[in-house]
Amino acid sequence: MTIKDFVALAIEEDIKDGDHSALACIPSEARGKAKLLVKEDGIIAGIEIAKQIFKEFDDSIVFEQLINDGDSVKYGDIAFYIEGYSQKLLGSERLVLNIMQRMSAIATLTNKFVVEIGDLPTKILDTRKTTPLIRFLEKRAVKIGGGENHRMGLYDMVMLKDNHIDFAGGIEKAILKTNQYLKTNNLHLKIEIETRDLDEVKEVLRIGNVDRIMLDNFSHKDLRTAVALINGKYETEASGGIKLSTVKSYAECGVDYVSSGALTHSVHNLDLSLKAV
Repeated sequence: MTIKDFVALAIEEDIKDGDHSALACIPSEARGKAKLLVKEDGIIAGIEIAKQIFKEFDDSIVFEQLINDGDSVKYGDIAFYIEGYSQKLLGSERLVLNIMQRMSAIATLTNKFVVEIGDLPTKILDTRKTTPLIRFLEKRAVKIGGGENHRMGLYDMVMLKDNHIDFAGGIEKAILKTNQYLKTNNLHLKIEIETRDLDEVKEVLRIGNVDRIMLDNFSHKDLRTAVALINGKYETEASGGIKLSTVKSYAECGVDYVSSGALTHSVHNLDLSLKAV
């Protein structure tokens, strides 16, 4: 989805035939100025998106940017000043705030995960546990916070999870069928497969033909054993209820990646405000 498409949908949802609050009391030719005020410490994200959103509402808008996406911010900081037609500023205000507050929350939490394991080579991954239709914004926020995107959707990587394996008739059939499918359709996609215990890890190692092995809900002891068994032959990813308080203990087991749905589904919006000046 492009920003243009996104803004069009947002206008249809929120404004429809008109922002009657602004239309009722503010002349169409009136111009105003506002500032984006930070009211909570964190990592700012969504400034570049905000700039594009404002431009979609009013291409004459003047945007004075003071800080950049990914910068640490504290209470009282000003991210940018914006000047344009007052009606347009008011119509775009809530959309910009909703997006920036959520993106900043995701970037802030992701950065905490990244800092927590900063002395280790393990990388932090997001998941597909995102809000429908704004995944592109949420995953961008993860990157701004220092994390990595796992995959954008079902189309850009093969992920054989427990249900795929069970419906396919087992690990071996799932892997062999997938490799044949990719060959038949001339698709060059990485294959990741989920394992639930050490026996399944051993079976995947016997069959091969994958790129990454997910170790789902493994104990720390079994995770270390699995990493030793895999021995660098395939990428490794730990997953399953991993939180900020536990991420380092998983990373210390030697996995290449730790994925956490909490990055996008368990955040509280960073407090930001757009104020007239």
